[in-house]
Amino acid sequence: MSVTKIDTIDNFVNFVRSPSLTVVHFSADWADQCGPVTDILQELLKLPEVQSSGSKFGVCDAENLSEISMKYKVDSVPTVLLFKNGNQIDRIDGADAAQITSKVKSHSGSASSINNEPKASLEDRLKALINKHNVMVFMKGTRDAPRCGFSRTLIQILNGTGVQYDTFDILTDEEVRQGLKTYSDWPTYPQLYVKGELVGGLDIIKELQANGELESTLNA
Repeated sequence: MSVTKIDTIDNFVNFVRSPSLTVVHFSADWADQCGPVTDILQELLKLPEVQSSGSKFGVCDAENLSEISMKYKVDSVPTVLLFKNGNQIDRIDGADAAQITSKVKSHSGSASSINNEPKASLEDRLKALINKHNVMVFMKGTRDAPRCGFSRTLIQILNGTGVQYDTFDILTDEEVRQGLKTYSDWPTYPQLYVKGELVGGLDIIKELQANGELESTLNA
């Protein structure tokens, strides 16, 4: 068995119709992280429990199938979507091998016992992440490899201040990505927090910088 190449919209529609788990990797040739994700899927296909479940894995070019990408809100690569009966049931944004493996096993019916252990509430997780460092940035990508222009600009501004900070890549955790929007009542990313309190996004950081108030805010 191998990962199927999906190159047309009709191929995609037919592929995800299966009642068994179907996994689609939205990829791009220019993105270095996409190759390893396809390799992960290829290895997962070898698992006996995945094979016995009838699961199918595919890869498609997110830009060539832009209509599909827009429909499922795929705004960066790699993104992995999981389907059953044509309905999306889960997603992983970014090259998170652990999440991909865990969710594929879970939805193919081979979840490990760890999935039955009680999880900390989302609110507790968010509070812990927000307070992980005095200055925390929730962004697309990492400080060394931002994956959107807004995040890249914010990191450049912070680096210019010399202030110590930490970051969290919201593309690696969909639960945090969606939950933080509600928790902080702030719908976009990046988001910057100081001592657990939301300062704002890029526009507010630029305004603070222009007014000469940014460093005092970060060091509050």
